Amino acid sequence: MIALFLRDLKLSIRAGGGAMIGVLFFMTVVAVIPFGVGPDLNLLARIGPAILWIGALLASLLGLDRLFQAEREDGSLDLMLMQETPLLATVFVKCAAHWAATGLPLVIAAPLLGLFMNMDELAIGATMLTLLVGTPAITFIGAVGAAVAVSLPRGGLLVSILVLPLAIPVLIFGVSAVYAAIEDPAPFLPPLMILMAITLFFAVIGPVAAAAALRHASD
Repeated sequence: MIALFLRDLKLSIRAGGGAMIGVLFFMTVVAVIPFGVGPDLNLLARIGPAILWIGALLASLLGLDRLFQAEREDGSLDLMLMQETPLLATVFVKCAAHWAATGLPLVIAAPLLGLFMNMDELAIGATMLTLLVGTPAITFIGAVGAAVAVSLPRGGLLVSILVLPLAIPVLIFGVSAVYAAIEDPAPFLPPLMILMAITLFFAVIGPVAAAAALRHASD
């Protein structure tokens, strides 16, 4: 499992630019917002957490279609289905490696982009924490879409269409938790705990559904 994690981590970083492409896209989304809403610093600070979350969500969609595509092309997907290691565990490890290569850099880049949006330290810290908790859920949801579209030559658009509606609750509670942290009357822990519950739920359901889809695609 460790060897598989390290292998997929290297492949995720190398394939299509990996983490750098996601971070650059994240920066691009955040950078164009001031041109649309104007130079009002108070407005940018108010909408900053939502913009960072939307940018991270869209950047997380990049590369999801390649989660199982390499194994499909070189034939190792059939070996994954026949090996003694449960397919469920293999899918979970591949999701963890993909998030470490593409999702974690977004969390690390969030403070710098938060400064672009004139966010204070509390808002930046809350955004980082919610992204750290919530972005794994997007990867697990994406694993299901990637498994469904693994047999399609150009399944990237289909994966995004499948993943985006299911990722909306992650976005809602992630943004709600950040605003709860920076607004005194609103409690911070309830939306954060719900976000954690969503991530744990998809950490269980996602690999199971993805493994079933991969088995179906191989038939």
